[in-house]
Amino acid sequence: MSPRYNPPPNWPAPPAGWTPPPGWQPEPSWGPAPEGWQLWVDDDKRPGWFARHKVLTGLGVGVAVLVVAIGASGGGDDAKEAAVPEQAASEPAAPAVPEKPAQETAPEEGPEVAPVEEAPALAPLGTPVRDGKFEFVVHGTECGVTTVGDEFLNQTAQGEYCLVRMSVTNIGDESQYFFGDNQEARNDAGQEFSSDSTAAIYLENSDSWMSEINPGNAVEAVVVFDVPPGTALASIDLHDSAFSGGVEASLR
Repeated sequence: MSPRYNPPPNWPAPPAGWTPPPGWQPEPSWGPAPEGWQLWVDDDKRPGWFARHKVLTGLGVGVAVLVVAIGASGGGDDAKEAAVPEQAASEPAAPAVPEKPAQETAPEEGPEVAPVEEAPALAPLGTPVRDGKFEFVVHGTECGVTTVGDEFLNQTAQGEYCLVRMSVTNIGDESQYFFGDNQEARNDAGQEFSSDSTAAIYLENSDSWMSEINPGNAVEAVVVFDVPPGTALASIDLHDSAFSGGVEASLR
């Protein structure tokens, strides 16, 4: 019995079969879950064997029908042979017909191998990309930053900060919240880095942490990533919400 994600009724309904990834947090705008609500419940609605093996069940029924049909046709032939008089065996046999030479069959060709499709090239810096209600334009990346904030309020990185600057425009028909925490970055080795929303609070631009954007409006945001020193970020996954499919853009 495995646990199943159980969102509260006041939260947006996730896609079917969606499971929160590690480190996932709900958006503050959803509000708190009802008191005593369990986000994970035991999934005990396991379908029966026939429901989980529909293909095998269908094949078994088909084989049974075929066996019955063969048996019925074979029995009819035996009855016909029994009704033939014995004197028919004494009739002269028909002259043998010379067998035709077997026709040569062409060798079977192997299955065609589908060509390997190359992954589409990522949109370079400055190119608009879209996900859901948002259009993103990434302007550049600044790495090697050790501290964000001022002399009184600041935060120091575990490794170093990479600041990704972008424009975010609402292209939808209703307002939508932008969360810097929904964005993820990757390096050339495929390692994924979550954004540091706490560090974004110390930036001068508060739109970098959370901002509600009305249709047609845009904000200039800076998404902060705390990465090991010397890390070179290669791409960023941009999302208009925690449940969207996202769009990948190059950071080079």
